Order: sequence, then structure tokens, then C-alpha cells
Amino acid sequence: MVVIDPVARRMDGESVRIAKDVLCAGARTKISLPESAEEFARALARRGRKRLVVIGDDRALLRTVGLLHRERELADGDPLGLVPVGDRVVLARSLGVPTGTVAAARAVLEGASRRLDLLVDDSDGVVLGGLRVPALSPSGPGAASGGPPSVWTACRSLVRTLVRPTPPKRLLTYRLRVEADGVLLSDLDEAVEGVSVRSRGGGTVEVEVAGPPGVSAASASARTVTVSGPDFRYRADGTVGGPVRTRTWTVREGAWGLVVPGGG
Repeated sequence: MVVIDPVARRMDGESVRIAKDVLCAGARTKISLPESAEEFARALARRGRKRLVVIGDDRALLRTVGLLHRERELADGDPLGLVPVGDRVVLARSLGVPTGTVAAARAVLEGASRRLDLLVDDSDGVVLGGLRVPALSPSGPGAASGGPPSVWTACRSLVRTLVRPTPPKRLLTYRLRVEADGVLLSDLDEAVEGVSVRSRGGGTVEVEVAGPPGVSAASASARTVTVSGPDFRYRADGTVGGPVRTRTWTVREGAWGLVVPGGG
């Protein structure tokens, strides 16, 4: 069963058409065209025993894995097939999925399952790649904007840059308590630049607490990570969550399967 994310259809209908043609030529295929997130969820629930393939970007992948996790249908189900279409495919690439439409569709037909760890938080949210605490400021790098700047905005910015010296960059630090498998890496009386968590595979993640300049980073491999402190936001797989005062993430080893070329 091929579920096509509505955002992918609006953004790149030609790539969606190519993916459909390749998949339909290689296997018996039922196409589902949900028009909203609610219809997307219903399509997954109605798939029965059919093998699931999603055409969409990282957001569609995260939505799919999150829904299947909450329905407790990840561990025992068939591996998920993904054809990345859209403007956010960094996560898909990092997981080993080709970002070319034809290559990704052929991988769905001819590839093999790769079992992947899943990071699950205490609100039943999922992380497929990595996370950062706290999230970047909305005005920082990677922040969303309302669109490209106008010519006049660009000119004004250039003039300000030429006539005014650039102020020194202010170092932001935070007070966070960080525990990895119960071992304290940082407490609230210590200033830190942030915490990063990256999957290592094999049921563990690499936790790194970055201190201010001159202070060595603390790191550990762990299965469970707890961060607490004043209200903070976090960025997981490019999506901002929170604010929360405490959050615990636990690794579930080999919790889901993804089809990649040659078994990845």
C-alpha cells in the first residue's frame, strides 16, 4: 500500500508521479491519497496486512513512525518503505534512503530491511536521528523565515554591516541537569552550552554535554537520558518540542525496520 503525503503532491507532483509509475510497474500496488493529517492516520490504520510505502519528506516519515509506534505496530510489522519527496529529506538521507526518486522507488522494490533503534520520550514521542537541548533560538541558524528578503531589506542590511562594527557574539549558556543511565553529567549549578544526543546503534546513544570555552565536554554512552531544568525546548529530527522542565528519552533497540538498498 502506497500512502502519498498531501504536502509531497502539492510541492512536487512530477516526482510523485514518477515514484508511482516505478512502484506500480514493479509490484501490485494500492494507492492512498489522504488530504490531511487525519486522513493520513486513517489510511495507515486501514492498511491491514499490506506492506506500507510512504511517498513524502522527513515530516511524513516522522508522522508515520510516530503513529505506528503509538499503535504498537512497529516491532512486529513489515519494514517501512520510503520514497523521499519534498524540501526536507536530510533525515531520510542519514538513514540510508536514496533521495533520488527513481533510486528510492527501486530500493523499495529490491532493497532489504535494516533494523534501526528508536529513541522514545516519556510523552511517547519518537526520535529517529538525533536531538539537541535546548533548541536553537528562533533567530538563530536554521530558523524558519517568512520568505526570501526583499532587495531593499538586503540593501539596508548591507549598509548597516558596512557602517557599523559587528558586535561580539554573545555566548549563550544554560543550567541543565543531565543524567545518562543515572550517572550525573551536569547539574544545575554548572553552565553549559547545550546537550546533544546521537544514535550509536546497538541500543545506545552518545550523550555529550558541551561546557563553555575552556571547560571540557562531558560525554557518555547510555540507554536512557534525562534532562531537567528551567523551561527548555529541544530540537529532535529538525522539529522543536517543549517547553518542558524534564524529559527522559529511552533507546529501544532495533524497534523498527526501514527498506534501504542492499540491506544498508
